[in-house]
Amino acid sequence: MPNDVSRRGFLTKGAIAGAATAAGATLAAPAIAQEMPSIRWRLTSGFPNNLDTIYGGAVVMSEALSKITNGKFQIQVFQAGEIVPGAQAIDAVKENTVELAHTCGYYFTGKDPTFAIGSTIPFGLNGRQQNAWLYHGGGNQSYNEFLSNYGVVGIPGGATGAQMGGWFRKEIKSVGDLKGIKMRIAGVAGEVMSRLGVVPQQLPGGDIYPALERGTIDAAEWIGPYDDEKLGFHQIAKNYYYPAYWEGGLTIHFFINQGQYSALPDSYKAALDTACKAANVNMQALYDVKNTAAIRSLVGKGVQLRPLPRDVMDAAYKASFELYAEYAQKHPAWAKIYPGWKKFRDESFEWFRVAEYSYDSYMYAAQAAGK
Repeated sequence: MPNDVSRRGFLTKGAIAGAATAAGATLAAPAIAQEMPSIRWRLTSGFPNNLDTIYGGAVVMSEALSKITNGKFQIQVFQAGEIVPGAQAIDAVKENTVELAHTCGYYFTGKDPTFAIGSTIPFGLNGRQQNAWLYHGGGNQSYNEFLSNYGVVGIPGGATGAQMGGWFRKEIKSVGDLKGIKMRIAGVAGEVMSRLGVVPQQLPGGDIYPALERGTIDAAEWIGPYDDEKLGFHQIAKNYYYPAYWEGGLTIHFFINQGQYSALPDSYKAALDTACKAANVNMQALYDVKNTAAIRSLVGKGVQLRPLPRDVMDAAYKASFELYAEYAQKHPAWAKIYPGWKKFRDESFEWFRVAEYSYDSYMYAAQAAGK
């Protein structure tokens, strides 16, 4: 009996001690959370807020990050031009005017064409391949090695899928019809189109419609049916071409001040990365839904859908890879990243041809046959 009492007493004391330990651990968790710093950052977008899907990628990220960190890490989103113009976003981040930007790398090819390879380049990767290369093919790691020269860190944070080839006042029947056309088209694509006779103009999204309306430009590309309809391009130019060979799978990045990013606790870095991934997946899904409805709407308004002529595509393909060879001679960062990117691209398309392309081809044929 005494032994039993002793045993029970020992178990009781042990249970109490265990409960106390568990309670201590439970109580400690909020205390640890309370010790995490409160951080407030500002983000400059490369887009106006009326383009709700592409601008909204930053909002999706900001809201997710706040919820993940219980409001400890908050980012205020400003549309292009509120703090700095979109074209100055990278400089603003580098100088710590803002902590981060949400924009397209190819807007900054004037500094170095290598900025474009992390976002999209002509005859590059489709949307799924782009994510594969950036996340698991070493792409974003290589891109960040390049970006470190500018004092920024890049995290993928938005995708559009393959884009449309743009709006033209007149029908394009061959590559010769492009000569002298003033077209809003950005980055590396603008250089390629210039070799086909186009006069490229780099304009932010909000300035495209007035330029078309005034006749300052003859053609323009932006993203796809949903945004293009919202911007009203169909009211001026009725010829809507596809595909945008220059944007088979655009990735928008969050460009973050390197010093600010390095100073974040590891848990905040993980939270930020998770929130950026959420924005990336969400944007692509939204565009796929919205573009499906918008393309029908545009056709109903009299828009003429037209494929880019084969000789335009062939001439652009040739010009693109000639240009890439020139970049490799002139830009060391490009020469370092491009060979790995090209190898990934070629091998990835070999795989896609086996399953994805054959499946999609059958589905298109079945649908056309009314099955």
